[in-house]
Amino acid sequence: MPLINRFAELHSDITAWRQDIHTHPELMFDTHRTSALVAEKLREFGCDDVKEGIGQTGVVGVIKGKQDSAGKVIGLRADMDALPILEVTNLPYASKTAGKMHACGHDGHTAMLLGAAQYLCETRNFDGTAVVVFQPAEEGGGGGREMVNDGLIEDYNIQEIYGLHNWPGVPVGQFAIRPGPFFAATDTYTIEVTGKGGHAAKPNAAIDTTLIASHIVVALQSVASRNIDPLEAVVVSITSFETESKAFNVIPEHVELRGTLRTLSTEVCDLAKTQITQITESTANAYGASATVTFHSDSYPVMVNAEAQTVFAADVARKVAGAHNVDDNAPPTMGGEDFSFMLEACPGSYILMGNGDTADVHHPEYNFNDEAIPVGCSYWVGLIETGMPAA
Repeated sequence: MPLINRFAELHSDITAWRQDIHTHPELMFDTHRTSALVAEKLREFGCDDVKEGIGQTGVVGVIKGKQDSAGKVIGLRADMDALPILEVTNLPYASKTAGKMHACGHDGHTAMLLGAAQYLCETRNFDGTAVVVFQPAEEGGGGGREMVNDGLIEDYNIQEIYGLHNWPGVPVGQFAIRPGPFFAATDTYTIEVTGKGGHAAKPNAAIDTTLIASHIVVALQSVASRNIDPLEAVVVSITSFETESKAFNVIPEHVELRGTLRTLSTEVCDLAKTQITQITESTANAYGASATVTFHSDSYPVMVNAEAQTVFAADVARKVAGAHNVDDNAPPTMGGEDFSFMLEACPGSYILMGNGDTADVHHPEYNFNDEAIPVGCSYWVGLIETGMPAA
């Protein structure tokens, strides 16, 4: 099953959808325009059922095959939200909303799944039910969790679910996947350092929180280098350092640090959290200050690909792209992905698809490669037609 010819015919339409979504980026759960466009298209295609408002602004379409009661139910998921980044691509279809852009390719993911849905509605060349899932708030909002909590898996009786993400630096037409942990768990934390404010000319009369917080930033690098088994994967990053004063001659009483922790196992995550807390508190105490660490509740779990479904997904990718274009033992990434919530609730797998030589995701010059559209659409359809072949 190479690339499906129909997607050459639909390429310009799908590209137009993608570029329209790109022009009008929406953040988190505020995907009202995008969700409405998706629902309108699914109804236009002839989906047997279309439901909006799952996981706040998620959209689900149901496509029944020739023998819908005889086959299983497979879910296909695409994310819809953009990022709070100022676009600098100067494209004719660049974002019209300053400070928001599709810098991760979710516009492409959504458009490709719409293209696959149109084809599946046209052909129905499978026995079973395809459920196309369009999710908001992947970029930090946990939209995957919200859709699962709203009954996505149970209400539609989804037995397997699959996700896809474009990957810059990998040639168009190539795929990468692996069984087991693939994307990291993501945790965020805030550190509040409290000392004694004072005049910068009299540091001896103050307890300098800026100096102490700086020592904490450096000391936390020992979590990965000295506290965790070097064969385990862990990233500890401080991404924000803020004081309460903007003056040149004031030692601030409070400093706030923010950061992220990335791990590939629960054990390493728990150990890292313990070490972050101990190092922070001890360093502050050593200088006569105090510090508290707060881990927030917006974490994503490790995204774990199920073994059998990953073997299947890799096989479908090989049929689309050729065996030499599929890496089925790709290295894990320390990026986070809230498709992990769906994989906790249902067996499935997540694959990476080449985006060519483009700027990296989350970069203000990034753009989804429209030449990848027939590849992604053919892969989506392959999962359905191969996983639920018509009798």
